Amino acid sequence: MKKLLILFLITLFSFPIFTYAGELPNRIISLSPNTTEILFAMGLGDKIVGVTNFCDYPEEVKKKPKIGGMSNPSLEAVVSLKPDIVVMTTDGNPKEFEERLRSLKIRTYVFKARRLSELPLGIRELGLTLDVKDKAEILAKEIEGTMNKMNNYNPPLPPFSKGGHGGIWKKKVLFIIWPEPLIVAGPGTLIDDVITLLGAENIAAKAKTSYPKYSIEEIIRQSPDVIFIGKGHTDIKEVSENLLKRISLVPAVKYNAVCYMSDSIYRLGPRVVQGIKEMAICLK
Repeated sequence: MKKLLILFLITLFSFPIFTYAGELPNRIISLSPNTTEILFAMGLGDKIVGVTNFCDYPEEVKKKPKIGGMSNPSLEAVVSLKPDIVVMTTDGNPKEFEERLRSLKIRTYVFKARRLSELPLGIRELGLTLDVKDKAEILAKEIEGTMNKMNNYNPPLPPFSKGGHGGIWKKKVLFIIWPEPLIVAGPGTLIDDVITLLGAENIAAKAKTSYPKYSIEEIIRQSPDVIFIGKGHTDIKEVSENLLKRISLVPAVKYNAVCYMSDSIYRLGPRVVQGIKEMAICLK
């Protein structure tokens, strides 16, 4: 009985070592823009041998071989690049593709963070797997520091504001992803997480989908104090002119509280720090 117990303990504690035994990965494929940005921020850019068509930051990544989209990566392209590890995400990559990679004995890591609060731990775990623990820790602490500093950041409401509910007064905010057709950031998004972190109220937080279609009438009814408009693939200011004219009496437009954002707030990665600070400035 004692021998069986010792054998069990040896097996239990040696399993993780066996799982990660061998050389550390030198050829990495990243299947999402946010994991690509994280890998570069941890100093692993030189080891990345393949990325998706949507990976466009930092600039160096544009020279990397492409393996297709996030939802439909090419298995043939991935295999041809002979990766030591493929970094995937639960937020956009199909589970079936992970299973196909594993069936081919291709080592696969799944980045599980989907919300802002989960990002620091996700970075630490990825850094540990790729043997860049110290760099990952620095990156995670920077994000945590920004989150702690900005937590419940909510400047005094302007005199015209109608924001707040439940006895807690907050600035009412709308984040427009695209003006025509009108698409906004709803619940479960990184943007909604940041709005909440900053102590404001996302007027689209009760929508049924993450990026719902919205109506002019609802914007007027909700009367947001601040409107954010995200970066698009074309001149977003020009595209937004008609919408802003139609809601010109809404407080955010009437009192010039419309802010055009960079794309740093769109991805759950290192640049979210910049996005948080941008939104905080607009909420002053």
